[in-house]
Amino acid sequence: MNKAKTILHNFRQSLSITIVLMLLYGLIFPMLLTFLSSILFSHQANGSIVEINGTAVGSTYAGQEFIKPYFMKCRPSAVHDNTYIENESGEKTYLDGSEFTGLTSGSENLSPSNPKLIERIENDIEEFIASNPTVKREDILVDIVTASGSGLDPHISVQAAKLQITAISEASGLTEEQLTKL
Repeated sequence: MNKAKTILHNFRQSLSITIVLMLLYGLIFPMLLTFLSSILFSHQANGSIVEINGTAVGSTYAGQEFIKPYFMKCRPSAVHDNTYIENESGEKTYLDGSEFTGLTSGSENLSPSNPKLIERIENDIEEFIASNPTVKREDILVDIVTASGSGLDPHISVQAAKLQITAISEASGLTEEQLTKL
């Protein structure tokens, strides 16, 4: 009987500690950090939203899908950077016309030997060359045709940005010097 009492006492003690720690570190601590970050770092805590004339147009840290020729090409996104169009009947499509699959994040996580990845990269290379005719295939940098691990990271190297200056200059009317300075 004494052994059963000890086991029951240990079980209650373990359960009590688990509940207290779960409440403390699973609820109270995250809520406190969320509250403090919303006060101390409100811009970042609210998504680093970029606004133009009072309208939210994107986030500082998540890529946007730009399809016009006067925009710089960023890293490819497996989820079209969650940029979509909604028609009058409420149907949503990505900017390229493909079916909207919902708001997600993440890359396709395909292996280098996967034919689907090889085909996508080849298509991206051909598309990049078509929009940047002065660039040779062998000069295209890897960050122009490979997605980030999250599938949302738009950042490219300075060298990859410089490759696009001539085409952007022709499409935008800005001089190459102005674009280089930017």
